[in-house]
Amino acid sequence: MREIDKLNQLLKRVEKPGRYIGGEIHSVKKDIDSVQSRFAFAFPDVYEIGMSYLGLQILYKALNDRHSIYCERVFAPASDMENLMREEGLPLFTLETKTPVKELDAVGFTLQYEMSYTNILNMLDLAQIPLLVSERGEDWPLIMAGGPCAFNPEPLADFIDVFLIGDGEETLPAVLELYGQMKREGKSRQDFYHEACKIDGVYIPSLYDVEYKEDGTIKKLCKLYDDAPLPVRRAICPDIETLPFPINPVIPTVEAVHDRSVVEMFRGCSRGCRFCQAGMIYRPVRERKKDTVFHLAMEQLRNTGNDELSLLSLSTSDYSQFEPLAMELMEACKKENVSLSLPSLRIDQFAFKVLNKIQEYRKSGLTYAPEAGTQRLRDVINKGVTESDIYTSIEQAIDLGWNHIKLYFMIGLPTETDQDLDGIAEIAKNIIELNYKLNGRKGGRFRVTVSVSNFVPKADTPFQWEGQNSAKEFARKHDYLSARLKTKGITFNYHDNATSVYEAVFARGDRRCGKLLLAAFQNGCKFDGWSEHFNQAGWEKAFVDSQIDPAFYTERKRSFDEIFPWDMIDCGISKDFLQKEAERAYEEVTTKDCRHGCVACGINRYANCQMEGIYE
Repeated sequence: MREIDKLNQLLKRVEKPGRYIGGEIHSVKKDIDSVQSRFAFAFPDVYEIGMSYLGLQILYKALNDRHSIYCERVFAPASDMENLMREEGLPLFTLETKTPVKELDAVGFTLQYEMSYTNILNMLDLAQIPLLVSERGEDWPLIMAGGPCAFNPEPLADFIDVFLIGDGEETLPAVLELYGQMKREGKSRQDFYHEACKIDGVYIPSLYDVEYKEDGTIKKLCKLYDDAPLPVRRAICPDIETLPFPINPVIPTVEAVHDRSVVEMFRGCSRGCRFCQAGMIYRPVRERKKDTVFHLAMEQLRNTGNDELSLLSLSTSDYSQFEPLAMELMEACKKENVSLSLPSLRIDQFAFKVLNKIQEYRKSGLTYAPEAGTQRLRDVINKGVTESDIYTSIEQAIDLGWNHIKLYFMIGLPTETDQDLDGIAEIAKNIIELNYKLNGRKGGRFRVTVSVSNFVPKADTPFQWEGQNSAKEFARKHDYLSARLKTKGITFNYHDNATSVYEAVFARGDRRCGKLLLAAFQNGCKFDGWSEHFNQAGWEKAFVDSQIDPAFYTERKRSFDEIFPWDMIDCGISKDFLQKEAERAYEEVTTKDCRHGCVACGINRYANCQMEGIYE
């Protein structure tokens, strides 16, 4: 039986066959004989999650706009489909042409979260591609990876041929065209590596090595090829106004997790929260013009029929033309009966004006992220939110009719004490009392949801030197908070402790963590971000089998002179700046938003920040 016939038979036996059939509106069909490079964009999770990721749609367009490249898509099959594929010996295939992934020129995984790493190995295994770089010869596809987690690529160095660090719209097509050209010329993969490493953002682990000290820390990062850069400079597109953006995105056949039109307003963030990796690695701030954002939004709505529009950025209301853009979009969306979503809003007077107009008839939950329970700790993390800001904003929200307030906090932050945890409970209770004061008994349906996430120290942040709480300490803090939040009207949610620890291992891990990841995969670990699939026993055995001590990567505080695995990469922010920010955190001193003056983070070495001239 042909593989396509096998596939058609299997689709009758799975829960959601629409995940695997392809052929969606706006998906791209090309003559495969006319292209020079075939590339599979691989998202290491199921279809519904991957199709919600704007980066996939952006790169799908950027690549397929080039006549020489055909970008196809592949996602992690759900368990029912995977089991049938393994039974029938059916290899992982692309949606566009149902071609086995192993027959393409290159496969690129997006690294959005560390707990997806076992899915990468599982997808390679399903594709019948050897997992280890050392076991793949010239005839296998080039295995690539990029995304935010690629800023510490080392835990995946055993499995990935080429990492792309930073903006991919220009780098990825350039690398694929170079690879296709050199293959046609009969050049070896090593020849390609020697040329590709000259491109900003291209990190090829096999061109480097690491020496370790007896205590397990890094002694030296080494080059194995003289012309390879060390560190590798992140790729930065200095102007996003002219970058390709999908106004005809692929419309999923199965409802996506976020089933809506999305337009990116700007990249980067100027606020400088010390725990936030995205706020550092996506600098500098680069905006699209207001008219461009409006045009892209209207075109995308027209071409998709979506009834919801969302604006994407790290801090929506920091957009320099936010007020006029929001008002224009509200009027346009109202005429088209489209709902407008503005996530990541900084709650101020204008934001309430906008939110009140958007949710005029039905007030959904209002989300607020103080991050820490006391002013002292908010200053440590440079959150830039005061007690007055919190209660003034919430009072406005209650007065305007919101009856569900969602509060987001982080626990385990550097210098945190139980008094800071008490502050979380105090804020929640004070909001309940504030509602009673304003509404009395008629406000009885009012609810406060308190959600806490566990602090994970990330590369390229001022807290990269910090230790992480143990799983036991996180559990104690959850119990401590739970006892103090047993109040009518308050709901308390928190994250799993084990996954937070494992996330930190890979967020700050080195090349030796590759054997841990391989052991976890061999123990059956996959879909580790899903609580129903998380296999803690498999992970615990993997730590034993690989002789990896998680505490070395998680709980241990680093000295400022320690060499990090991710020092292979230059993210654009200077290490001196990050160290100074770490020192200011311990002094409980805040750093101004760089909209109000340059803070000398170092990014202007590579790309001019748009802050100058935008804000007064």
